Amino acid sequence: MSVLEHREEAPKAVCCMVVTVSDTRTKETDKSGQAMKQLLECTGHQVLEWKIVKDEKSQIEQVLYAGVENPQIDAILFNGGTGICKRDVTIETLRRHFEKEMPGFGEIFRFLSYTEDIGSAAILSRATAGVVNGTIIYATPGSTGAVKLAMEKLILPELPHSVYELRK
Repeated sequence: MSVLEHREEAPKAVCCMVVTVSDTRTKETDKSGQAMKQLLECTGHQVLEWKIVKDEKSQIEQVLYAGVENPQIDAILFNGGTGICKRDVTIETLRRHFEKEMPGFGEIFRFLSYTEDIGSAAILSRATAGVVNGTIIYATPGSTGAVKLAMEKLILPELPHSVYELRK
């Protein structure tokens, strides 16, 4: 089957969890998490949970485990903690659980960031995606601009197709 045929077979709505990794944000100040949630819902997907966790390995793992063990959740979208600061541990924490990594996501995200948004600072992003326990995992930087770029250009166009591929 072609990619177009796969997309036709893909589910129209995907059930998601949105997770913001931040030491300072609250639901009221989490513009990136709000943007993720809104973009998902505006395109027909369902956000079953929206969480904010500290940039701590144990908290990230706890929410990851809860999400991948929930049979209703098809995808978990993380934002934040993807840079190179000492406190940024999202990528290390998630990657060690990936059964499969999707390196193209991070590569294309950095290319788009470079060409459309922040120039050479794109090399500081460690955005990634992968699969854990049959659940698609995306990790984007925490800035609202980065979230919108990732969502609009990469995640939303391929989310149903990705879930379709995982269910095969």
